[in-house]
Amino acid sequence: MSDAKAQETEWQAFVSQARAQPNIPFDVHWARYLEIFAARPAEAGPPPAWRPSEEQLAASNLGRLIDELGYDSYSALHAWSVDHRADFWEMVIERLGIVLLKPPVRLMGNLEDPRHPEWLPSAQMNCVDSCFTSPREKPAVIVGSETTESLETLSYGELERLVDRVANGLLRHGFSVGDAIALYMPMTLECVAAYLGIVRAGCRVVSIADSFSPVEIAKRMKIGQARSVITVASFLRGGKRIGLYDKVRQAAAEHAIVIPSVAEDDSVVRDGDLSWIDLLGDDEPFESRIAEPYHITNVLFSSGTTADPKAIPWTHLTPIKCAMDGHFHQDIRTDDVVAWPTNIGWMMGPWLIYASLINGASMALYEGSPSGEGFTRFVRQAGVSVLGTVPSLVRAWRTAEAVPFSAWEGVRVFSSTGEPSNREDYLWLMSRSGYRAPVIEYCGGTEIGGGYITGTVVQPASPATFTTPTLGLDFVILDPENAPVDAGGEGELFLRPPSIGLSEELLNRDHDDVYYSGCPAGPSGEVLRRHGDQMVRLHEGFYKAHGRADDTMNLSGIKISSRELESVIENHDAVYESAAIAVQPEGEGAEKLIVYIVTHGEVDCEQLKTDIGSLIAQRINPLFKIHELIVANSLPRTASNKLMRRALRAAYMER
Repeated sequence: MSDAKAQETEWQAFVSQARAQPNIPFDVHWARYLEIFAARPAEAGPPPAWRPSEEQLAASNLGRLIDELGYDSYSALHAWSVDHRADFWEMVIERLGIVLLKPPVRLMGNLEDPRHPEWLPSAQMNCVDSCFTSPREKPAVIVGSETTESLETLSYGELERLVDRVANGLLRHGFSVGDAIALYMPMTLECVAAYLGIVRAGCRVVSIADSFSPVEIAKRMKIGQARSVITVASFLRGGKRIGLYDKVRQAAAEHAIVIPSVAEDDSVVRDGDLSWIDLLGDDEPFESRIAEPYHITNVLFSSGTTADPKAIPWTHLTPIKCAMDGHFHQDIRTDDVVAWPTNIGWMMGPWLIYASLINGASMALYEGSPSGEGFTRFVRQAGVSVLGTVPSLVRAWRTAEAVPFSAWEGVRVFSSTGEPSNREDYLWLMSRSGYRAPVIEYCGGTEIGGGYITGTVVQPASPATFTTPTLGLDFVILDPENAPVDAGGEGELFLRPPSIGLSEELLNRDHDDVYYSGCPAGPSGEVLRRHGDQMVRLHEGFYKAHGRADDTMNLSGIKISSRELESVIENHDAVYESAAIAVQPEGEGAEKLIVYIVTHGEVDCEQLKTDIGSLIAQRINPLFKIHELIVANSLPRTASNKLMRRALRAAYMER
C-alpha cells in the first residue's frame, strides 16, 4: 500500500502545480491522472482525486457529529445509525429542527415489521413549517435567468408570504384538504411557492415533468386524481420558447391555473381556467393544516414494467429524509447557496426544496437552459457553494468549454445523481473548483425519498464511485446464488429496511408485491427490499454502479421500462416486434438507448429511426433519443416466449 500512498502524494503535487498554472489543458490533467495511478493495485481501491483536509473534516456536519458522539470514524457512525435506527432518527429530527405540533408517543410504533415500521405514531405536523425556521430576513431563494444577468433574491419571510398567498387562494377558490393539484412547469420561484402552498393547505401535489407529452400529462393527472393543474403559458429554454399551457389543453385537463409569460399572446386562458394572479389570496399568515405523519403531500411517478407509471406517495415524513441526506451527505449548511438543475416532476425537485430550506440554506434557481455559459456565470454570481448536477449536463459543460479551470472555486461540494457517471468527465468537474471540491455521487429513488448509496465529505472521492450506504439505511449486494459478494464482485443490490423516507404504499400497485415479493432473505435472515440496481463492490469501501438488474433503463436521468418504449415503437406500421435496451458503450457513463426491430418487410433504416424517434418524442418524452436502431430477423426468447433483453445487451457489448 505504500506505493498507493506515493501515487496519491504525486497526484496532490500535480494538483498544486495545476493551481499555480491554470492554463494547463485538461487533457494533460487526465493523462497525468492515468499515468500516476496506472500501476495502482485493485486492492488499494480506486484512485482518489480528493481527500478532506483536517480543517474540512472539523467544519463538516458529519465531522462535528462524529466528534459529538465520540466515534473515531465515519464507519462507526454509520454502524450506529443502522443498529439503533430509532435513536438515529430521533437525533436527526432534533438536529434539523423538525417542527412537530404534537410529539409522537415513540419514534417507531411497529418494531416487528421493517416493511411497515409506523414512524412517529400519534404525531401531528405539516412539513412546510420546518422549511421556515430560519430568520425571516435571511435569503431563501436566488433567481437567475438566461435572459438577463441580474439576480432576484427573496428572503425567508418574503417566500413564506408568497406561500401563504397560494394557500389562502386555494381555499378561497374551493380547494379542500386532500385535494390533488398537479404541477407541470419548470423549477421557478412560482413553482416552489405553489408546491409549498399546496402542501401547507393540506392538499397534495401531483408532480409532472415539464418534458412530458399531453398523453403522459393526462395519464398522470388521472392516476393522481388531480382536480387542477398549475402550469406556465410558456417559458424560454436555450433561446427556444416552449408552450406548456397548450399541452395542458391538449391533455384535456378540466381546470388549469396559468402563470403568464412575457409573450403577449400568453395572457388569454380558457373559460373556467384561472390566472396565477387571480389565484393568489390575501397577504395574511396562513395556519398550516396539520395532519398525521403519513398524510400524503406529493404524488410522484416512477416507471414500472407496464404502460402505467408507479404512483409513489410522499408524506410529511419524506422531507426528513431529504433534509438528512442534504445535511450529512451533501454537507449543506446555513451559509450555503444550493443549486441543482432539476424539475418538480422528478424527486430531486421536491428534494431540493426541502434539503435547502429545512437546512436553512439559500436555494439558487436558474430559469433557462443550464447547459450554456449563462448558467455557469449564474453559479459564480449567485455564490453557489453546493452544486448538484447530472452526468449529461457535465458532459455538455465540458464539450462547450463553458467553465475554465478553477472558475468555480467558490463551489465546495459537487453532487451528482440521476444516471451513471464517467470518470474522465467527473475529474474534469472537480478541476473546475481547482480540485477543492469533491463530487458526492448520490443514488437513490423516488420511493426512497433520497439516496441509499452516496459519498461524503469526510471520505476520499474517486470519480464515478460511491463510498457508503446513506446514514440510517443499509444494503447487501447478492450474487446470482444470493450470496453476498466480496470486494471485486458484482451483484444485485437489496435494501435493508426500515428507514424514514422508504415508501410503504403505492397508489396503483401492490407495494409489498413490487418491493418485497420473491426477495431473498439477507445473510442473517433479515427482510430485504428489492431496488433493482446492479452494483460492483470495489476494494477499500468503494462501490460502482452498473445499471439496472431489471428491464428498467435510465435515459437522461429518467427511469423508464423497456416495455413502455416498446409499446410505443410497435405502433409504427413497419414494426413487427421490438426490444428496447440501454447500454453503457464505454462501460461507464450515461446509458444509451438501443432499439432492435423485426420489420414486416424491407425498410429504410435511417428513416425508420427518425420515425420511431418522433413517436417516442410525441408520446413519451422528447429527451429520449435513439442511439442506434438495429434491424434483426428475430429476437431471442426463452422457452416460455419471454424476451431476453439481457442477451441482447450482452451481444451488443460484445460486437
